[in-house]
Amino acid sequence: MQDYSKNLIDHSASVIEAMKCIDNVPDTQTLFVTGNDNKMLGTVTDGDIRRGLIKGYSLSDSVDKFMLTSFTKINSNFSVNDFKTAKSKGIKLLPVLDDDGRITKVFDLRKHKSKLPLECMIMAGGLGQRLRPLTENTPKPMLPLGDKPIIEHNIDRLISYGIEKIYISVKYLGQQIVDYFGDGSSKGITIEYIWEDKFLGTAGALSLVDRFNTNHVLLMNSDLFTSADFEDLYLNVVNNNASIGVATVPYVTKVPYGIFTTNGGNEITGLKEKPVYTHYANAGIYILKTEAINEIPQNTFFHITHLMEKLMEKGEKVIHNPIVGHWIDIGQHQDYKNAQEIIKHLENEN
Repeated sequence: MQDYSKNLIDHSASVIEAMKCIDNVPDTQTLFVTGNDNKMLGTVTDGDIRRGLIKGYSLSDSVDKFMLTSFTKINSNFSVNDFKTAKSKGIKLLPVLDDDGRITKVFDLRKHKSKLPLECMIMAGGLGQRLRPLTENTPKPMLPLGDKPIIEHNIDRLISYGIEKIYISVKYLGQQIVDYFGDGSSKGITIEYIWEDKFLGTAGALSLVDRFNTNHVLLMNSDLFTSADFEDLYLNVVNNNASIGVATVPYVTKVPYGIFTTNGGNEITGLKEKPVYTHYANAGIYILKTEAINEIPQNTFFHITHLMEKLMEKGEKVIHNPIVGHWIDIGQHQDYKNAQEIIKHLENEN
């Protein structure tokens, strides 16, 4: 959430004062104009001031002559689509107004990709055996990637999508994760830890949460390095009324030969010359209806794929959503090296 105090200006202030205020917020160059009752009346930018001067207004005029009154805002009951629409307009700062038209908070849309109504669980209890000796004294999620641990990249990405409550399932060397993140307050979120007495697979830890307070829950592996679009996955789940949405990675197989199709016997019915097949691999990121968690046995080893099969047998819809961008499951040493190369490239771009 944005500290917007420097972006406020009274409607009676002079445009010269507004120009000084804009200089104090160089990143956004946007001011919110308020009335005597603190209601938001409009916005003003340096562009609005220039256009006003061209119209003949003077520097001694009040800022309300220059402000734009048809501004983009949302109310406290905003939806994900409201947020998405504002981003599509290129808005930098998005104010949230109460019923009286007063600003209650401001989102910086350069930092906030969305505001998803989701709680999340990150699975971080694995042994990381394939990455030994790196994981002998450090849990895999805490291995450094650039300037922070692998799992912190995922937490920061979740925060950028507006997720404020995260559960982390821990077991192997889990206290290191607890000590590093604490209760999450340093990041402006809430973190709770779910300790697994025994390994519970990729979904069993969900059964240990007393109550989720959102209609959907995001579940993901802790050892991923990805630019997955959580908003796109969420909207596809909601729009398709799916019980589970799975993020997937396209996996292309090229066959270097001409492939015959047959009738099941020795008769050839067709020929495909060097065909290319696209399959979709599980990316370890899921959004599921909270009610689907009731199908998970309590404190029992249970994979998310078991839950998918169970729901599909009941006729529930399970969908997938391909990831556009980078995705690495850091399971082996080469994966870790690849992720380190990508993070260097991303840091150089910034």
